[in-house]
Amino acid sequence: MREIVFDTETTGLDPKSGDRLVEIGCVEMVNRVPTGQVFHCYFNPERDMPAEAEAVHGLSITFLSDKPKFAALADDLLAFLADSPLVAHNAGFDFGFINNELEMCGREPVSRDRMVDTVAIARRKHPGAKLSLDALCTRYGIDRSHRTKHGALLDAELLAQLYVELMGGRQIGLELAADAVGVAGVVVVEESIAVSSSLTRTFRSPRPHAASAEELARHAEFMAGFAEPIWSR
Repeated sequence: MREIVFDTETTGLDPKSGDRLVEIGCVEMVNRVPTGQVFHCYFNPERDMPAEAEAVHGLSITFLSDKPKFAALADDLLAFLADSPLVAHNAGFDFGFINNELEMCGREPVSRDRMVDTVAIARRKHPGAKLSLDALCTRYGIDRSHRTKHGALLDAELLAQLYVELMGGRQIGLELAADAVGVAGVVVVEESIAVSSSLTRTFRSPRPHAASAEELARHAEFMAGFAEPIWSR
């Protein structure tokens, strides 16, 4: 199963009011194991960068001014996403910005049927808990010490780890097919668990196990020490 875990950085909170996408980071996973394939790009938003947004992700308009416009890489992005499920944290926000950019350059929007929202998953698993990426990484022991500011690819890589934990942890590797072995340096089981029945096994006959006469005598002596036990009534 191929899935794409992704994150975006923007100039603000509302694409319909003129805010634009400035960075996207995508991590490919197969059977919930990162393959090492990523798509990462900065975009020239063709507008200014509000100070409050720059404080979050550190991307200035000076840095972005020579980056490609979204339309120039839209087809490359769509090719990488293909028809895979798309995993994001508070996914409605990211889908809103991607689809706004696609609409602006005449492309079809990405169907929200493909959306997997890790905030919704975490809310079901941990009702009432803090659901930010930072808080959930802390809960699951995911190292984020190198995250000094938001960054789309870094956050997508952290989210990929979190997504695996939210979906049950690394035991999912038992379900992997043989062709997923060694993907991105991750060692997983070589064959599915169903194959184990074909292995040659040596069966031993059951060994007798019973209390010795000495053990039975010591037990009877011990039980005699109880005054009017209820099991003798």
